[in-house]
Amino acid sequence: MASETPPLAGAPVPRPSNWNVPNVITVVRILLAPLFVWMLLADAGADGWLRWAAAVLFVLAIATDGVDGAIARRNNLVTDLGKLLDPIADKVLTGGALISLSILGELPWWVTIVILVREIGITLYRFVVIRQGVIAASRGGKIKTIVQSIAISLALFPFWTVLGDWVFWVNGVFMTLAVILTVVTGLDYLWQAWKGHRAKRAAV
Repeated sequence: MASETPPLAGAPVPRPSNWNVPNVITVVRILLAPLFVWMLLADAGADGWLRWAAAVLFVLAIATDGVDGAIARRNNLVTDLGKLLDPIADKVLTGGALISLSILGELPWWVTIVILVREIGITLYRFVVIRQGVIAASRGGKIKTIVQSIAISLALFPFWTVLGDWVFWVNGVFMTLAVILTVVTGLDYLWQAWKGHRAKRAAV
């Protein structure tokens, strides 16, 4: 039985297809956002089963962020499209949650505005510089996303109906930390981008 011919040394490695499993998972995460928002607003602050279901759906959807990333890295399926869609999917979900919570009167609008201005601003910047290469999320940005996800999840689950009003204090601490990390990492992102742009100009 003939053995398979090994690839030639130095031969270019085929680029993975954009429409692979990790990217499909990311797209599904984006498509789940409208359903989640509808369920949350349909509950209208009644803290009924729709509210609990919306919170569970948010957690499941946001958890796929780690799943698709792990699959992509393990199977060499990392693509520029995935690097671009992944943070967008997170922002669609978290943005929908923040806006909905503010509409319901459970989160100050200034918190939602501060977070969304940072997230949308950085995303737009990614599109502006896309010709120079897709900028992947930094470690600080990933930590920020995790803290945001925890803070929003705590705000979504009506644990106060079971555990009491002290839950609001815990929610407030996590949301405050999320806002601080959002602002700090946003400023650091712009600072690093400016330094990189300055270094490129100096090298010309």
